[in-house]
Amino acid sequence: MKGGTSSEEALKCAFRFLGYRARSEEEVRVKLAQMGFSEKSIKAALERLRVLNILNDEDFARGWALGSAKGREYGPLRIEKELRQKGISRSLIRPILEEAFAGQGEKERARRLLGKKFKGKDLSDRKVVGRAIASLQRFGYRNTVIAELLGQPLEDD
Repeated sequence: MKGGTSSEEALKCAFRFLGYRARSEEEVRVKLAQMGFSEKSIKAALERLRVLNILNDEDFARGWALGSAKGREYGPLRIEKELRQKGISRSLIRPILEEAFAGQGEKERARRLLGKKFKGKDLSDRKVVGRAIASLQRFGYRNTVIAELLGQPLEDD
């Protein structure tokens, strides 16, 4: 068990961990458990962080989704996968993804990304199209969107 073993010590460690970037509740829980804190201390620290509004999964997920969609140009499938890995529930993810892609839809974002990554490339060349498809899939765009953009039939998502 960690030094003071108290919820105060767990809280201090959580503050340091959250000082680098925002995190989900599950990420903080796992980190404190790895550091050897008791379940009781972890629960108390997490509750205190929620009361202080320092730990809020909805705000975290919204920020992550918007940053990933706009900054990294990720599609909804990739963002959903990342949020699930961070312990965010599906019921919370769905409305946040709708919000993240509301202004500029998935198809428009995928089109812009395709234009950036494959500018000047011959999209009638099968090899280039194959690379474009793979790239858009890695970025998390749905096969239906990719098929529409590239005019290539793809299996459903």
